[in-house]
Amino acid sequence: MPYRRLPNTDQARLRALKTAVQRAAESDFTEQVLPYRLSTEAETCLLKFENTVSQYHTNVDTKVSANKRYKRIVQNTRMYISHFIQVLNFAVIRGEIKKEQKRLYHLDENNFSLPDLSSEDDLLLWGKNIIEGETARMSQGGIPINCPAINKVKVHYDMFTENQLNQSMHRMSTTRVYEDLGALREEADRIILQIWNVVEEHYNKKLPYDRMRSCENYGLKFYYRPHEKRITPETDKEIERAAASQMKLELL
Repeated sequence: MPYRRLPNTDQARLRALKTAVQRAAESDFTEQVLPYRLSTEAETCLLKFENTVSQYHTNVDTKVSANKRYKRIVQNTRMYISHFIQVLNFAVIRGEIKKEQKRLYHLDENNFSLPDLSSEDDLLLWGKNIIEGETARMSQGGIPINCPAINKVKVHYDMFTENQLNQSMHRMSTTRVYEDLGALREEADRIILQIWNVVEEHYNKKLPYDRMRSCENYGLKFYYRPHEKRITPETDKEIERAAASQMKLELL
């Protein structure tokens, strides 16, 4: 007899539960294979599982779409911050802005290279530094830097910080649903195993091929081992012929 194997994907779990629930609904009261409690539990699990799987895929799609937009925002923010610092350094080199005023931006007055802007934390830090620094310098009577103006930098910086929070919320939401899905997988596997055990026990006295087909009708999946002989209708006929022959011998 081939061996059975529990579903290992969400879609396979849903099919197994759906098949069992449908068979239970189609059977007359006198022909029920599954106990009422088990079929009800399977139906409840199926509804929860379907909803959670759907919600998870929706969250993932939303997260992927938002992430594409977020990457563009991060790229633009990095470009505007780096461009602003470069223009500031050029103004200092030309003598238009005093070198010591770079301290207002938390920049080394003797270092004209760009700070590290590779991470999102770096963007948060240096965006804040240059916005506060430019505001402080202008409050001292300084002429605003243009191309890019600090207001333009701030627009992109605010978009970045807002979308970073949204990304965090997307990740939290997706993680929460994924954890719920993990718990439901365990519940579904437990119920499917109970259903399959009950079904196999119910059809235990049938001949091999008939038994296998009856079990498969309730969603059981069977797999043959390497070189294992296939069970066919002829298998049952051979058993019946052998039983008939044995009965004749016993009657002689």
